[in-house]
Amino acid sequence: MDETIHVQFCARDLALAKVVGDALGPSFEIRYSEELDLGALKAQEKWVDVVLLDLHPAEVEVLNQWLEQMRQLDQNGFRPPIIVILGGDDRAETLRVMEHGAYDTLGYPPDIVELRLALQRAYKYRQAVKALQQTRAQERSATRLYELIGASDAMQEVFALAQKIAACDINVLITGETGTGKELLARAIHRLSPRAARPFIAFSCVNLPETLVEDELFGHEKGAFTGALASRQGRLEASDHGTVFLDEIGDLGLGLQPKLLRVLQEKTFERLGSNTAVPVNLRALFATNRNLLEMVQQGKFREDLYYRLNVVQIHLPSLRERRDDISFLAKHFLDRFAAQFHKKTRRFSQAASRALEEFEWPGNVRQLENVVQRAVALADGQTIETWHLPGMARTEPEQDRQHGFSYEEEVRGFKRRLILRTLRECGWKKAESARSLKVARGYLHRLISQLEIHREDEGPTAKELLAADPPSKQVM
Repeated sequence: MDETIHVQFCARDLALAKVVGDALGPSFEIRYSEELDLGALKAQEKWVDVVLLDLHPAEVEVLNQWLEQMRQLDQNGFRPPIIVILGGDDRAETLRVMEHGAYDTLGYPPDIVELRLALQRAYKYRQAVKALQQTRAQERSATRLYELIGASDAMQEVFALAQKIAACDINVLITGETGTGKELLARAIHRLSPRAARPFIAFSCVNLPETLVEDELFGHEKGAFTGALASRQGRLEASDHGTVFLDEIGDLGLGLQPKLLRVLQEKTFERLGSNTAVPVNLRALFATNRNLLEMVQQGKFREDLYYRLNVVQIHLPSLRERRDDISFLAKHFLDRFAAQFHKKTRRFSQAASRALEEFEWPGNVRQLENVVQRAVALADGQTIETWHLPGMARTEPEQDRQHGFSYEEEVRGFKRRLILRTLRECGWKKAESARSLKVARGYLHRLISQLEIHREDEGPTAKELLAADPPSKQVM
């Protein structure tokens, strides 16, 4: 092996241990100790690859003590493989050592070739465990960016872009429908940035009089208007050296847009009732659910301000565009509210899960959160059923929600929903979907055509669906 294996050799007879260590060769770096010291081993966690433990000769009391320490190593989450050298061929003693967490055992005196191979096997095992732990940690971290959660491809792209631009002190425009989590993304960008230790100040411009917005953003001096009995610091000044987040920037009045543009260009502003320029060092993040470019063309938003705030744009997809995340988010909310309400609710029934996955969610993640909160509050047992969901979330899709359906129409609607859901779960791969439904692929093709099923994110025709399987899973 090319790698150097780091071995902690614990033995009562250090002279003999060093003879064995020297015989192992240059591929092994060995540290010796007379005791199995849990604290010392934990301190060397990054260095130790394998622990070699010589229990020959050892009195029963010493043996018991070292075995207990082996067990404590495992309980403390530090789990290097332990190879134990035993004094004889006592099978009961060997089993006892293995039960306490030994990776392997060798007889005394150890055969050097056999010992070398055992250490190499243990090292490879240790490396495999480390790699698995790292992979699992990456998988866990990849499903969320602070409070923002999503495992779909669309959200992974959002997370990657946010992490890339967070360290760059530039303006960011976050677009997306109401309830998609735009403020959560803004907070995540701030927490990933060099300004994380400084203030994050959020303000929504929606449905407020222009004079009130101006006072909130820029502040005022004493006597600036009737009732201004003292000077007041605005949101921009409060976010100095930090981040300001202006939500629904599309609702900012045309009269205030030049003043905001000056802040972004010159990093100064003036309080109401004052001619003194106040310098401010801030990063600005913006969000909107409106099409600002259309507003520019309609003369409702300044073009120079649009390009100033839209240095980088991040679009948060609606829940309809990332259906893969619905069940994931629903379970997250269920666990949170069950703990908050001290409920034993643990799962959704199959019918309830299907209802959540098929609903269109016009209010996006915020609406899903509220629906799950209500369901957990109403649930009595461990399972959320469809009757715990509000009526809008458990009704059929709009095209099927008509009165006077015939038997054939009901069957057709059921087939369409079943096939559509299976195609989504299988990434629109028809061969895999056919296996999941336990039907022939040719029959599935005919059903797709007859039921006029198409991919909702790209909108191809049934003929295009039948032509070829997509190369990878599509985001819904």
